[in-house]
Amino acid sequence: MGRGPIIQIKNASFAFKGKLALEDISLDIAEGEFVGVIGPNGSGKTTLLKGLLGLIVPEKGTLQIFDCACEDMRCHHRARIGYLPQMEGSDDQFPITAWEVAMMGRYGAIGLLKRPSSADREIVEEALEAVGMADFRSYAFGQLSGGQQQRVLIARALAQKPQVLLMDEPTTGIDAEAQHRLIQLVRRLHQQYHLTIVLVTHDINLISPIVDTIVLLKTRLYGKGPPAEILTQAILAPVYGQEVIITEGERTPYTIVHDTHHH
Repeated sequence: MGRGPIIQIKNASFAFKGKLALEDISLDIAEGEFVGVIGPNGSGKTTLLKGLLGLIVPEKGTLQIFDCACEDMRCHHRARIGYLPQMEGSDDQFPITAWEVAMMGRYGAIGLLKRPSSADREIVEEALEAVGMADFRSYAFGQLSGGQQQRVLIARALAQKPQVLLMDEPTTGIDAEAQHRLIQLVRRLHQQYHLTIVLVTHDINLISPIVDTIVLLKTRLYGKGPPAEILTQAILAPVYGQEVIITEGERTPYTIVHDTHHH
């Protein structure tokens, strides 16, 4: 932390499917910062990630990442952004191993049709090791539990050797214990690889003890700051309604919001 911003968004508005999804957002994210993005359904959280990935460009305003206005999808910086999309149900019968899934993270660097070098193999091995899945390398991906699949998908993102890791609802669809283990893993990877992480979630309490910063969205930016500053009745109520309940947590406030989460 303490280094300059790696992501700079200035007065940016994004539309998704013809509808304004994010309006007039200004946001700086520092190199090495761990940011949790919260907000009700349909508040533009996934749109923000799509913007950072360069899949959609601002209707107005600017988005800069790594000192370049990435309006250009072929920008070589793309390879430095690891992305963990929302979990889709995977086909149990699809014959692809955990190793092969993780190796997909190297394709951006080596090209689709080239054979991976021993260096690529080493990177993948290291990524599987980092997420605790090296022993499952030859297992069929579809046969792994939800939590294990998420770990392999994180290994795929790590195999890219990213500087920035974007995660969209990484704990959805896995049981509570696996969620906690996964979040602890993400925390460890953040420290170990000095990653800049932007993690979208509906589960405020799962991430609030471990993130540096919380970003609160509901089409507009309602707040950005340390969890203790953002998780207050005054800041959350305009977004989630007056029935927000905040109690003392161990390290950060414990928050109960009424937000029905649909897949």
